[in-house]
Amino acid sequence: MDVIRTAIGLMSGTSMDGIDVALIRTDGRGFIERGPFLGVPYEADFRGRLKRALELARPLTDRRERPAELREIELELTERHALAVTVFRQRFGLSADAVDVLGFHGQTVLHRPDEGLTIQIGDGPQLARRTGLPVVYDMRANDMVHGGQGAPLVPAYHAALAGKLQQAGEAVCFVNIGGISNLTYIGADGRIAAFDSGPGNALIDQWVEMQTGRTYDPGGEIGGRGKVVPALAARYLESPFFRGNVRRSLDRGDFAPLRPEEASLEDGARTLAHVAAASIVKSAGFLPESPSTYIVCGGGRLNATLMAEFSAMAEELGSRVLSAEAAGCDGDAMEAEAWAYLAVRSLEGLPLTFPSTTGVASPVTGGVLATP
Repeated sequence: MDVIRTAIGLMSGTSMDGIDVALIRTDGRGFIERGPFLGVPYEADFRGRLKRALELARPLTDRRERPAELREIELELTERHALAVTVFRQRFGLSADAVDVLGFHGQTVLHRPDEGLTIQIGDGPQLARRTGLPVVYDMRANDMVHGGQGAPLVPAYHAALAGKLQQAGEAVCFVNIGGISNLTYIGADGRIAAFDSGPGNALIDQWVEMQTGRTYDPGGEIGGRGKVVPALAARYLESPFFRGNVRRSLDRGDFAPLRPEEASLEDGARTLAHVAAASIVKSAGFLPESPSTYIVCGGGRLNATLMAEFSAMAEELGSRVLSAEAAGCDGDAMEAEAWAYLAVRSLEGLPLTFPSTTGVASPVTGGVLATP
């Protein structure tokens, strides 16, 4: 009989806006019982520290290397995750023995799949000591050792969810719009295909912060007042990333932000929302077939301008677009839930990645276990 464990997933994504904390009960296979979720935002000063970490990581060639300042930021990040777990447990009345494992993503500061290099900061053993809980961390590395891109990892969880959401004969595609967007296709026959699809929120967030000091475009209202600048949109959408049959995973820095003089605030935000939507549709052209339904999770689903663009493009191709909530999921919690699910799969020695998701040679497990 499969063992059902209670796991907390911790995700700090490419948007670098905070820590998502979610609890599930699962056997790491088909049984999933979703629990509570909590978002813990980073303060502005620490967001600045994480941006500094991106700069410090840029010259590194060894994923274990930690220059002194980067190590300081890593410990600060780990401490914030420990506090987030404490707040979460207190908020939802979870006793010390109610949780079996933490799935710890850490913060990606460098991702160069073509060089077989990915660096996530976050000290798993320190988090285990601080929380008193077993921690599974560093889940991308083994995939890259075996020839994979190290991303995306969430498809294993999407595939488990799809079994509950799919209608007979229907292909579904999960779209996660974070700083970078990614797709997970699940065919009617259970076939999985997954890859990064292009820029998501990161370019919009960078643009709005550069122009206003605000960290994002709430609800897409700024972009909603603007118009698409075709030449700027084309510059992104004609990227070599969208050509060729080999999909690759993206780093936050792969698409350069707009320069301040290139557009008005509103037109820049609208153009980048258009780019985010069109990127999904262009990349979906590499899927085995056009999905009947797109299920959108991640912060981008809250940008009404982006979602309107995406929905219109998808409908022209005969697909419908649903928010995660409309499909019965929690679009904020899904990535953190996935990391909890992956932690349990790691404990069971089950594959986290597959040839059709990361390009790894054969299905492989991953993750490192740290005990208190």
